[in-house]
Amino acid sequence: MKNKIGEKILILRLSAIGDVLHATPVARELKKLQPDCHITWLVSPPADKLLAENPYIDELLIWDRRPLDKAFASFNLPAACRELKKARALLKARQFDLVLDIQGLFLTGILALLSGAKRRIGIHERHEGNPFFMSDMAPNIESPHKVHRYLSVLMPLGFDMSNFTPGLTLNLPKTLREFAGNFWQQHGIDMNRPILMVTLRTTWPDKNWAPENFGQALKDLPPQVQIVFCGAPNDETYIQKAQALLQRPSLSIAGQTSLTELAALLQSADLLLACDTGPLHIADAVGCQTLSLWGPTQPDVYGPLTAGHEFVITPHECRRCLKTKCQHQTNACMQAITPEMVAERLKAIFSATNA
Repeated sequence: MKNKIGEKILILRLSAIGDVLHATPVARELKKLQPDCHITWLVSPPADKLLAENPYIDELLIWDRRPLDKAFASFNLPAACRELKKARALLKARQFDLVLDIQGLFLTGILALLSGAKRRIGIHERHEGNPFFMSDMAPNIESPHKVHRYLSVLMPLGFDMSNFTPGLTLNLPKTLREFAGNFWQQHGIDMNRPILMVTLRTTWPDKNWAPENFGQALKDLPPQVQIVFCGAPNDETYIQKAQALLQRPSLSIAGQTSLTELAALLQSADLLLACDTGPLHIADAVGCQTLSLWGPTQPDVYGPLTAGHEFVITPHECRRCLKTKCQHQTNACMQAITPEMVAERLKAIFSATNA
């Protein structure tokens, strides 16, 4: 028998870009379970931009967690309390029947408690004392993939994982309908020729592949393939190192787009080359084919579940550590991926599309 779902439901997944997108199936499947429920999602910038047009979310609550993180890092307890009071004020104005905590932090446990909901369901993902704040825990499922782990929070409500069809939700605002075409035209990119977008950097130091490797892997692509580097403003130095080895024209748009503008460009591109990073999951959500490189993380946990994606997995024995920094200080897993391995996969992809 299915459990009764409360009318007002709060989803807690504050950040980061990839994880927020991985959590979007929760809202979609929840609406299938209970079409009349009212879903509120508490999120922190900049990930809120990815949820703004989500048709399955009735209300988006934006609370910036970054000042709180900064306060905790500097042991500034009064500042931390002020930030939590801001969150409490947002939540207090609403009466929730149920909280789904799919982040599993001590912080989100506190937020779940501050929501006032009597029923609070957590997942078997993190520790940090989060279960102490929950009234229920989702079952510890066999699948390691983040999307499945997040969806497990719906299983106490009657969700059947076998009925799930993979797919993330990222709807772009109407104002971006013509953005990609105008942007590419302004930057001399021909939409009738293949567009390969490349992002070099990630937020985890040990997930990064050397920019020189990118340059070597890209330099022998067919001349009709247009190479566009994207990323944050501080990625430009790394992009220049890759471009120096290309011996062919390329374009850098690092720092020139918002997250939703980047999504619009990816939607119009033919392929994204990346490591495990936010733009990879944005590409998945908007239907752009990807080729991604994996070392300390693995695609069976974080990779796209939909069709049209290929993976280069490190052959090194030291992999899947899930550490943000290499414990051996060698980054050997990513170094074991050679430019030749990536170049071969790129050649096969573009040969199949007659580029």
